[in-house]
Amino acid sequence: MSDCNTPCDQAAPACEKDAIADVQNYADSRQIAIDKVGIKSIRHPVKVADKSEGVQHTIAMFNMNVYLPHNFKGTHMSRFVEILNSYEREISVESFESMLREMVQRLEAESGHVEMNFPYFINKKAPVSGVQSLLDYDVTFIGEIVKGKYQLTIKIIIPVTSLCPCSKKISEYGAHNQRSHVTVAVRTNEMVWIEEIVRMVEDQASCELYGLLKRPDEKFVTERAYDNPKFVEDMVRDVAAALNADKRIDAYVVEAENFESIHNHSAYALIERDKTEA
Repeated sequence: MSDCNTPCDQAAPACEKDAIADVQNYADSRQIAIDKVGIKSIRHPVKVADKSEGVQHTIAMFNMNVYLPHNFKGTHMSRFVEILNSYEREISVESFESMLREMVQRLEAESGHVEMNFPYFINKKAPVSGVQSLLDYDVTFIGEIVKGKYQLTIKIIIPVTSLCPCSKKISEYGAHNQRSHVTVAVRTNEMVWIEEIVRMVEDQASCELYGLLKRPDEKFVTERAYDNPKFVEDMVRDVAAALNADKRIDAYVVEAENFESIHNHSAYALIERDKTEA
C-alpha cells in the first residue's frame, strides 16, 4: 500500500514514488568503460551437429559478456539468462550467431562475446578388435561481435599419446611415453566438422586414444607409438602443417602439452598463424 496522498486516476502514469528504480541505467561519473561485463558459468542444454549421427545433445557451460560504456553504471544481468532461455533446447552452431546478435541488440552494446563449452563424444573403433566406445573431447565455441562483424572460433582439446624420440634412441628396453593434450583453436571460412579437426590432430600424434581396448588393440597402439615418436615440437609443427594445407581454415592457434612421465613438469609448444595476413 502506497503512502502517497496525491490522488491519481487510472489513466495517469504511476507515481514516481511507486516506480521500481532501474539502477543499472544510472549515470556513472568515473569515466571508465568496462571491456566485458556479464555472466559466467551458466549451464544450458544445446544440440551440436554430429557428422555421423546427425545431431548430438549435450550440456554447455556459457560465459556471456558485452562492452559497457563509461557513462553507464551497470548492465542488465537478467537479460543474458532471458536470451538463453528463449532458445530452450535449440541452441546450435546455426543459431549461435543470431543469439549473439540478439544479446548485443537487447543490451544496447557495441560489442559482445559468448563462450559455449561442452563435452563432445565421438564413437571410435579399436584398431584391431573393432570394439566400439565413446571418447569425449572438450569443445568451445567462441563467438564475438565487434562493430557489427561476427566471428566464430572453434577450440578443441584433443588427448593423444606421445612417445619421446630421445628416450627411444638412448634406451635399450623401450622409451617413455605419456598422454598429451593438443589444443587447437581455428577460425574458418566455411563449415568444418569437429570430427575433421580431431582427425587432423590425431593423425599427427604418436598414437590416438581410445575409450576401450582389447589386448590385441593394446599391443597395436603401444607398437604404433613406438614406431612414431614425436617431440612436443614435432606435434605442433605437424598439426600446423595440416592446418596450413586446409583452405577452409583462415587462422589458428595450436598448442601441445606433454604430461611428462619421467618429470614433474610438462613440455609445451605453441604455433599461431593468421593465414589471411600471409
